[in-house]
Amino acid sequence: MVVGVATIRIIIHQSFSLKEKRQVVKSILGKVRAKFDISIAEVGDHDKWQSSVLAAAVVSNESGHAHSMLESIHSFIEDLRLVEIAAFNTELIQFGGL
Repeated sequence: MVVGVATIRIIIHQSFSLKEKRQVVKSILGKVRAKFDISIAEVGDHDKWQSSVLAAAVVSNESGHAHSMLESIHSFIEDLRLVEIAAFNTELIQFGGL
């Protein structure tokens, strides 16, 4: 079993309040969940109105598949054109069988 985790630092240039930021973040989270059926949440920069840190997690039986899913999420968020991706880091963790 492989668990893939991505941390995504985003910049929200069009946001001038926490309310505007939360609307954009909520939209991105909902769209990613609907398209990929994965776990994703805001995990950092909660009180900054022009930046946020998101984390996404996938579970797979192959590391290549997990990596591909995380890269697809990266491309999907970029294609939404709602935010700038300032950093995108992935980590794959291999677990042994039961």
